Amino acid sequence: MITVLGSINVDIVLKTSHLPAPGETVLCPRYETVAGGKGANQALAAARAGGNVALVGCVGRDGFAEIALHDLRAAGVDLSAVRETASPTACAACMVDESGENAIVVASGANLDTRAEQLSDALLPSGGMLVLQMEIPHPENWAAIERARSRKVRTMLSVAPAAPVPPEYLDQVDFILVNELEGRAIAEASGIEDIARDALPKALADRHGATCVLTLGGEGVIAADPNREWKVSALPVDNLVDTTGAGDAFAGCLASELYRGAEFEEALRFAVTGAGLSCSGLGAQPSYADRPAIQAGMSSLP
Repeated sequence: MITVLGSINVDIVLKTSHLPAPGETVLCPRYETVAGGKGANQALAAARAGGNVALVGCVGRDGFAEIALHDLRAAGVDLSAVRETASPTACAACMVDESGENAIVVASGANLDTRAEQLSDALLPSGGMLVLQMEIPHPENWAAIERARSRKVRTMLSVAPAAPVPPEYLDQVDFILVNELEGRAIAEASGIEDIARDALPKALADRHGATCVLTLGGEGVIAADPNREWKVSALPVDNLVDTTGAGDAFAGCLASELYRGAEFEEALRFAVTGAGLSCSGLGAQPSYADRPAIQAGMSSLP
């Protein structure tokens, strides 16, 4: 089982001509309301990629909760450990410009009520995988990492949004996923300074004994463990609409393939393809591809 502990949001997506500068008002013709949140996104991506997935998190007792959970339920994600709380369901305002770049503000709401104690033993079976991000209270992630390690469950941590991670917890995870900003932040906290971008994954892998993946958007990914290094180019995207949630698509697809027992390079290629395909639609979850579409898309990788 792949268990995702993380955030559950509703995204208000606004397609604009350009992202507003400070003090600037930008008009757009319409908006869309779609499900989001890094935890929910990764759970849905993993499920559509063929994984057996459970999501653990919190929503409010409001109309946004059903919007947030509808597609997850339809994809067969186990939602039995999603709690309702008195806080509102989290909401994100996502502005997307004509080039597909985005700027996002999140009102955390019920995500701040998420607790590691929601992870029952049944959700952490030996040989399973736990997937974490940084949109719930960070001490809950640290507690979850310790629980997973004690139960022989592999852990994947997406250090997104960028935030400090105590090195002793990085030492306990199996997979670390970062972009360049996130990678440099945790490298500095680990005493790694003045290092070239492409050397970040190997340096972090050597320091913490984990497999580290550096995502580079249109340049693909670089990954390393203490013994090996990999580089996979991005999927060419002819119709780039929105990059929102592409990193979550990558994480979910990677978790799904690794849990299935795929070789690591093949799992990277699958995940890069899933992430690329997700950029062809507006919003995160509506654009996540299923397993056959991802497998077909892999033929277009360089």
